[in-house]
Amino acid sequence: MSAFQDTMIITQRQLRLLTRVPEVLIFSTIQPIMFVLLFRYVFGGSIDSGQPGGYVQLLMPGIFVQTVAFTLAGTAAGLAEDMKKGLIDRFRSLPISQSALVLGRTLGDSLLNIVVLAAMGITGLLVGWRPSGGLLNTVLGFLFLLGFGYALSWVGIFVGLSAKDARVVQNVSFLVTFPLTFLSNAFAPTTGMPRALQYFAEWNPVSTMVAACRELFGLENQFGATAGSFPSENPLITSILYMFLIMAIFIPLSVRKYKRVSH
Repeated sequence: MSAFQDTMIITQRQLRLLTRVPEVLIFSTIQPIMFVLLFRYVFGGSIDSGQPGGYVQLLMPGIFVQTVAFTLAGTAAGLAEDMKKGLIDRFRSLPISQSALVLGRTLGDSLLNIVVLAAMGITGLLVGWRPSGGLLNTVLGFLFLLGFGYALSWVGIFVGLSAKDARVVQNVSFLVTFPLTFLSNAFAPTTGMPRALQYFAEWNPVSTMVAACRELFGLENQFGATAGSFPSENPLITSILYMFLIMAIFIPLSVRKYKRVSH
């Protein structure tokens, strides 16, 4: 119970930082909105989505997943900055749970995603996105997105504790997130890729998450080399398995790394 209370206090600290440094919230929201507008109007006329309603229907689930995937970079950079300022040593001098700092940071960053996804959803509606899977499935899709962002934030915790310097952390984080997001089905059908690359692109956790969201939003998925495989037929289940696998690996690694770094 004490560990839970300590975690909630750290989470509140994360949220209060947004009120004291509102630029973090502003730029965290502006960048995804810019992606929506750029992809919608720059690439929207040149990519055949194969979806009723045009490219914006294919685009929005991909942009949503890309945005929550970038939670990894924000979490890693923020933690590295705290380490550089000596905040971890200060927290260690307090009678709080050893894991409260990393748990509170992941929860705080996940709550920030609620605001970001809401702003992106409104922008998507303004530029023509219309989810047709029903209200319940649409809400479920956004809950899945929050869960995926939370799972990846644990990768960010491990990266932030390993690299320490915020500049190095940003580079490492983008080396992880950019291949996953752009070598996927997020922005264009994978069927146009070389067949060998389709296997990676379609089994990629980002691709299965995008496919799961498209299914919940009432869209059809297109698969090439892996058509008929378990991930292509069951993207929702596969996404859940990926999330649990990521957390099963990186939560113990991150907590252990935090305890070692703090000493």
